[in-house]
Amino acid sequence: MAFAENRGGYWRGRYKIDTGKYGTVKDDAGGTIRFRTKREAEQAAEEEEARVRKRTWRDPSLGRETFGAYATRWYAAQDLAASTMQTYRRNLETHLLTAFEEWALADIKRGDVDAWEKRERALGYAESTIKTWRATFHLIMSDAVDEELITDNPVTKRRGRGKRAGRTSRRGPEKAVTDALGILLLAERAALLSGRDDEFVAVVTKGYTGMRWGEMVGLETEYVRGRELRVEWQLYELDTGELHRCPPKDDSRRTIDLPRWHSRLLLDHIAHSAHPPCACHGRTYVFRGHRPANGAASLPGPKLVDVARRAGVSTGTVSNVLNRPDTVPEATRVTVRAAVADLGYVRSARVGELAAHWRRSGFASWLFHPAATGRYPGQTGGQPRPVPILGEPWPGVPARGRGAALRADACWLPIAPRLTPHGLRHSHKTIMDGLSIPAQLKDERMGHMDGSVQARYSHTTAPMRESLMEGLTGLWLAALAERRTLSPGSPVGVLDRLLRGESSAA
Repeated sequence: MAFAENRGGYWRGRYKIDTGKYGTVKDDAGGTIRFRTKREAEQAAEEEEARVRKRTWRDPSLGRETFGAYATRWYAAQDLAASTMQTYRRNLETHLLTAFEEWALADIKRGDVDAWEKRERALGYAESTIKTWRATFHLIMSDAVDEELITDNPVTKRRGRGKRAGRTSRRGPEKAVTDALGILLLAERAALLSGRDDEFVAVVTKGYTGMRWGEMVGLETEYVRGRELRVEWQLYELDTGELHRCPPKDDSRRTIDLPRWHSRLLLDHIAHSAHPPCACHGRTYVFRGHRPANGAASLPGPKLVDVARRAGVSTGTVSNVLNRPDTVPEATRVTVRAAVADLGYVRSARVGELAAHWRRSGFASWLFHPAATGRYPGQTGGQPRPVPILGEPWPGVPARGRGAALRADACWLPIAPRLTPHGLRHSHKTIMDGLSIPAQLKDERMGHMDGSVQARYSHTTAPMRESLMEGLTGLWLAALAERRTLSPGSPVGVLDRLLRGESSAA
């Protein structure tokens, strides 16, 4: 309750802000106003207290909207890149709505969010993945605060609270990297698994440029220009199966310098492969897919994407309903099954012509990981199985077809067991660290942005670039020489020519 306080010679007005908390009437400059009479001080304090009550009063109906209804409205209002919209939708449908869809916004408390995160962690999800889901959750609830539907964001994390140990207790595993010889051996195995040279050139390119996956898949032939290649676009794989042509991550368009040997390797590959323009984008790409295309697009009848559109969900959610229904809310399962029944959708598969582009999961599962670990993925969640090979010529040719394991006489040992395709980007950065390349040139090549004052006054020069080219060339030649000591030739045509000195790329 507002009151006047005698300060010996003047009165000041005091008003209630919150339980046990009072404020003093002040002027625009922040100084305490000295009133001559008690009544003047009381009136001023009452006015201030009325303003406080007006600001803090809330309509009881605010915040009673369910999270599911608000999130749907929030998503529809976004106008972002297709990749970002897909990520938001996937995070919502598969992890946030399953836990909070029917909760009123005002009923979601910090303890509820922490308990949800703990449950997700217990299911074995990576910390980085949970962090991404929580970031989407935080963004949605922050916008609810801005709309004054709730007073504070329950997803905001308080620093250092509820942790048994420091930040290291929830760090992900160390990223695996490899060296120049490892890149060469991986590229050779990937080409043996695919039965063509494309994968050799691609893995070498990724390891020696640090390009992101989407940038490599989306590399168009017109952007390979002699001693440099231009990262202008990427192909981002959407849940619908469409490869969306869009600018690279964080709009990191850049020019990457190439050593002479790498330039010749790429140009020779483009000339010999002579890939036609793809039907999906009408553009000619440096690399094509390695497995037969899914012929579903040419089959009659409704497709998976048609079911998703009918049900108003993503194709990933439809796939979960068909394959892992217990991970999807009951209401969503009912909607999807109704769409399946209405459209008469029947799952089927057909082998078609060679795919126009790699798919991230297919490349990793059937080419890169077997090359790195020496093992194919297990069938339906089973244990990985060794890649059966015919031991001669070295490093062995994968045996294929019925009875391959019986015909094989050896299997591959691992090269880099935990390495992923993205790990080649880390490897390239590590290689540049070993060559003592200046930070500004490393950031430029990787497509990173350093906003520090030091970076503002640092610039790349021609001698720096030439030093990097010389360093990469030295590592490449040393890797070829070491590989030659293991065997003078290779079943991979392009590498065999390099080892025998018959290719200009050497």
